Amino acid sequence: MTGEHTAGTPSAWPALRVADWTDTRDTLHMWLQIVGKVRLAHAPLLNHWWQVTSYVSPRGLTTSAIPFGSGVFDIEFDFIDHQLVVRTSDGGVRTVALESRPVADFYRETMQALRELGIPTTIQPSPNEVEVAVPFAEDDRHDTYDPGAAHLFWQQLLQADRVLGEFRSYFVGKVSPVHFFWGAMDLACTRFSGRAAPPHPGGAPNCGDWVMEEGYSRELSSCGFWPGGGEEGAFYAYAYPEPDGFAGHAVAPDAAFYSKDNGQFLLPYEAVRTADDPDRALASFLHTTYEAAAVHGGWDRAALEDDPDRWAPRRPRHHRRQREGD
Repeated sequence: MTGEHTAGTPSAWPALRVADWTDTRDTLHMWLQIVGKVRLAHAPLLNHWWQVTSYVSPRGLTTSAIPFGSGVFDIEFDFIDHQLVVRTSDGGVRTVALESRPVADFYRETMQALRELGIPTTIQPSPNEVEVAVPFAEDDRHDTYDPGAAHLFWQQLLQADRVLGEFRSYFVGKVSPVHFFWGAMDLACTRFSGRAAPPHPGGAPNCGDWVMEEGYSRELSSCGFWPGGGEEGAFYAYAYPEPDGFAGHAVAPDAAFYSKDNGQFLLPYEAVRTADDPDRALASFLHTTYEAAAVHGGWDRAALEDDPDRWAPRRPRHHRRQREGD
């Protein structure tokens, strides 16, 4: 890896105080919901709503390919050129500027771009998982976009995605991709024990309880990052159902703690960013909080875990996974 910022060094992890970009965050959250609902309208159901998520890309956040007719299209938030890019497999392209504007304007232009590309789409026209759900077409209260802050948020996601991806590779049971949920605006990765879970009680604002029942239909251990819970955001980890002893399990690093209010372990982003080795600090949090779920939940760890480098001794060196510095 070349350039000024290299993985594993503090300089790669940008500082972004939540208080300094709250208005932009809340506007972007609504924009992300609109695009996420477009994917929801066209993609077939996958377990736990995995078909609705976005993914970290080299330029921002992308839906990846969405089926439509006999082709596909995708939508990407480009946080380098600050535009929403809609592309179709027949070569069509439309863009919507990412700039300070009301959600209502962004909603109207995005739906128009889809119509121009021959992808007319109807979505549920109001947000989910927020206390006040203003219909998108009427939302003129969220109208702020700071391109510098959006770019830094994407840089936070890049680092989180990279370490979460490494963590994911140690699990050979059912495990989600590292993906971005637009409902709560968080990047997540979820491991599953293989057992069914009791029906989730629901309770998320402006979101049907049946949505949570699908999301939490299997016993799980989930972790991720969201722009809240700390001065610069926070990493989180929880188990559903939470086994006895989970909250009292010893976890690392020292800055991590169990929040009774949130029902999960939290690690402030700034504690990772300022660590001598941010990758190691975050990895220790991910592995020890998973252990809390697996140990106290009685998971079959021998069947579910393995070394991601287990085949390295038998692979030619030029076929081995490239790491920084190789």
